[in-house]
Amino acid sequence: MTQIRQFLCHLAVMVGLGLVLGFAQPMGAMALGGAQPALNQPAPAFSLPSNQGDGQISLEGYQGHWVVLYFYPKDFTSGCTLEARRFQQDLPKYKQRNVEVVGVSVDDVDSHTEFCDSEGLKFPLLADVDGAVSKAYGSWLSGRSLRHTYLIDPQGILRERFLGVNPTLHSTKVLARLAELQQQLTDSVI
Repeated sequence: MTQIRQFLCHLAVMVGLGLVLGFAQPMGAMALGGAQPALNQPAPAFSLPSNQGDGQISLEGYQGHWVVLYFYPKDFTSGCTLEARRFQQDLPKYKQRNVEVVGVSVDDVDSHTEFCDSEGLKFPLLADVDGAVSKAYGSWLSGRSLRHTYLIDPQGILRERFLGVNPTLHSTKVLARLAELQQQLTDSVI
């Protein structure tokens, strides 16, 4: 009985210490999946194989365009399929705003090709098979990308992040926030 009490006391101390240390972090700096890249700073660079075109797609290639970079766990799963369908449904609205939608998961190019073909997706999916880009964006857990999304402006600056999103409503929320950010940037130039 004494050993159990000691264990529970140690556990309570460790949990309390973890909570205190967790609150000492700047808000938004840590999330499930790791440290988040800083807002209003250059977004982490990436170059990954894609299901579209030949070779690699990189962030640098999107200079002059806004980018919705969304990470998701796995092709052909219910939540990921729903999220991709919503982005596809709203793709004309993104295009009107000079925005490129790009999905990232650990699935390989062949899986992405099949997924896009089966769902009629017209935006690229990138194969982050070793998780390096997912890790750079704090979107990695247990061998999979997490459901996180990042808005990157035309100069490559990270402007917003969405962590642990609801696939049903996510694209609508991204569009709304994008409109706000684009208006703020327009107002600051005037």
